[in-house]
Amino acid sequence: MVSSCQVIPPKPLVNAAKPLVIAHRGAPGYLPEHTLESVTLAYAQGADFIEQDLVVTKDSKLIVLHDIHLETVTNVEQVFPTRKRQDGRYYALDFTLAELKTLIVHERQDAEGKQVFPNRYQGKGEFHIATFEDQIELIQQLNRQFNKNTGFYPEIKSPAWHKEQGVDISQLVMAMLRKHDLDDGNKNIYVQCFDFAETQRLRNDLGAKVKLIQLIAENDWLESPSDYEVLKTPQGLAAIAKVAQGIGPWLPQLVDLKTMQPTGYVKQAHIAGLQVHPYTFRKDALPDNLDTQQTLQLLFNDLKVDGLFTDFTDTVVNYLLID
Repeated sequence: MVSSCQVIPPKPLVNAAKPLVIAHRGAPGYLPEHTLESVTLAYAQGADFIEQDLVVTKDSKLIVLHDIHLETVTNVEQVFPTRKRQDGRYYALDFTLAELKTLIVHERQDAEGKQVFPNRYQGKGEFHIATFEDQIELIQQLNRQFNKNTGFYPEIKSPAWHKEQGVDISQLVMAMLRKHDLDDGNKNIYVQCFDFAETQRLRNDLGAKVKLIQLIAENDWLESPSDYEVLKTPQGLAAIAKVAQGIGPWLPQLVDLKTMQPTGYVKQAHIAGLQVHPYTFRKDALPDNLDTQQTLQLLFNDLKVDGLFTDFTDTVVNYLLID
């Protein structure tokens, strides 16, 4: 730890000429999320960055999984029926990597076992959980073979919860980045987190040089101990700008979807010197009053966001090519 001095973050790149297309969980519009197959498809579709949500296993390995639980995207209930906690959930932290590698990843399901997005992938392929290192090495090899520089966009998931379980997930993430020479503000990588205290810790205590993004949720989601109402204010944005290069807000925080009037949040973030990378564009889950073209025009042409998380990389890439 280097708590004795504050690391000066790299200068933000606000309003870059070309907005960034960020593949949200790979290409889940077409293949099960976060699998190596989904990552490969997102790469082929032209993503600028590919996201990795990170949680920790029983043997302290970083795996790519959106939730700390397993049952919504794997067959863990069939393979390990007795391994749930008292709350009925199956936690990745209770399984070794070897055990997790035996699971099959399927399309995301709700509590009743129904597919959340019914028109997405319906096959029975042999998809598996990937480690963070698996995805780093895959993307690096594809970059080498295709002479590209597609970037990484890992998220540190639930650091406060991991801490309660005796695990310092941020230390593990920083160790992996440094192993692969990725803790560098000039490299094609952003690290994101919903927990503002953890974002500050990454920069000020763990000595992170990598570009950081502060994710913005709603307080009633209970996503982290952070007060997002404070972080949405000019004062909150100024505090974020001391340690991070940008924010990742929820789309409805940027525009009133009933009146189509901007909230002013993008403009305020830009004034603070922050990039804005909202989540998540899904062409199969749009507001009733907007189609794909209108939504992307609103985000890129009207609001002028600097990047966009999407389940449909190909759709966003094609829009930006034509536009």
